Amino acid sequence: MPTALKTVLPVIAAVAALALAAVAIMLFLAPRTPDAAPDAAETPLPSWAPPAGSPPRTMNPFDGVSVVTLVDPAWLDATSEATGIPRRALAAYAGAAVVKEDHRPECRLDWTTLAAIGAVESDHGRHGGSSVDDAGDVTPPIYGPDLDGDGVALIPDSDGGEIDADAAGDRAVGPMQLIPEAWRNWHVDGNADGVQNPQNIDDAVMAAGNYLCRASSAFDTEAGWRAGVMAYNSDPDYVGTVAAYATRFAAAAAD
Repeated sequence: MPTALKTVLPVIAAVAALALAAVAIMLFLAPRTPDAAPDAAETPLPSWAPPAGSPPRTMNPFDGVSVVTLVDPAWLDATSEATGIPRRALAAYAGAAVVKEDHRPECRLDWTTLAAIGAVESDHGRHGGSSVDDAGDVTPPIYGPDLDGDGVALIPDSDGGEIDADAAGDRAVGPMQLIPEAWRNWHVDGNADGVQNPQNIDDAVMAAGNYLCRASSAFDTEAGWRAGVMAYNSDPDYVGTVAAYATRFAAAAAD
């Protein structure tokens, strides 16, 4: 069997298995970043985003340490200014990428892809006037629309409103717009505060990283990158918009 096919087939199998085990994150909120991604009707969107490389570390990740302490503060300052990503959100994206680099090195999930998904899903936790505080908590909490099948996916209530504050149906929650089932499957305490909270950007980004690295183990290839992002949301414009943001962030950080 050709090597390329050997790489792609496990990716396809992993995505299929995930589709049976848990419903993928289904929708995204309209971002309002000043540096908006190009419109698909005006500019052909890229098909994927090659990795930008690892951010410089302050330490290697270990149990009980917050993801936001893992990346060099000077790099965070410079990269936040260059990309327009809020520094607090960038610390979560970069720190989560460092954790995945150590614990799932074959995944090759890059900080730019996590940041791009965060941009599209919630404008880095700022959607609808929300903000991210120093602890990473998003206030007011971000909830997506009711997934009632009316122009969106139909996902019946699965949590009695415990996660998404809606006992009538499911909604995506938090800065990474995780549906309740996805949060239950991939939840984690990303900032080591003893609480697992989908409305905390550290916890949410780490959960999204866990999900993505189960969906694909080859984010450094076009097939693997697309398989992973499509498991998050399979809409072609979504995938292209995430690629556009990630590519833009990588270029800005490299300048």
